[in-house]
Amino acid sequence: MFLHGVHPVLEAIKAGRARRVLVAARDERRLREALESARQARLSVERVSQEELDRLTHNGVHQGIAAEIEAPGGFSVAELVAAAGGDAPLIVVLDGVEDPHNVGAILRSADAAGVHGVVRQTRHAARLDGIAAKASAGAVAYARIADVVNIARAIEELKALGVWVVGLDGEARDAHDEIDFTVPTAIVVGAEGTGLRRLVRERCDRLARIPMHGHVESLNVSVAAGVVLFEARRQRNSGGGSGSAPT
Repeated sequence: MFLHGVHPVLEAIKAGRARRVLVAARDERRLREALESARQARLSVERVSQEELDRLTHNGVHQGIAAEIEAPGGFSVAELVAAAGGDAPLIVVLDGVEDPHNVGAILRSADAAGVHGVVRQTRHAARLDGIAAKASAGAVAYARIADVVNIARAIEELKALGVWVVGLDGEARDAHDEIDFTVPTAIVVGAEGTGLRRLVRERCDRLARIPMHGHVESLNVSVAAGVVLFEARRQRNSGGGSGSAPT
């Protein structure tokens, strides 16, 4: 797959995911850092036409540069859990989140919060090489992603591996900061507008809501994911949770 834009390409090179770099810009001054990083990484830098780069990036705003990278998928659910090493796993599960802006923003927050992996459904999944990559600010280059056929079954697998599963639901009884996120945890977020699907909701160990104090009833799914992920990170950094573990 191809990432495009100066910042996503630079991050892909830094992450060791880039295989080659393609350049179509006439004025390369703004590409200097990315091209220097490619040189240091001993990557092939190929000159291509503007039309060729447009085609490879599906007419995205590529800024004259793109990189062919190793796809971030290909992990199993068990491998995401194992990636935590000696830490308590922190996983994000996307239940029907298809909008590439939201997917990219969630990947960005997940990377910043130290998430060990993301689970998403193969069917109807957003492309990761265009809008999602841009919205992730380069975080897609670092992401570990498990593409699964069935989210409900993936949740059962997480539970069998000792991971507590917390679903975000605006109608839940418990607030998100009443839950102990220092234990191995998977946070499940649902699609914009529809939320968690029934079978997914039923398989969660616990449901949580983000208290709202204004006039709107809910947050954008990527914002909600960020709020809860950074509550989990706050608890883990402080050495103890403020709430109770899922029961």
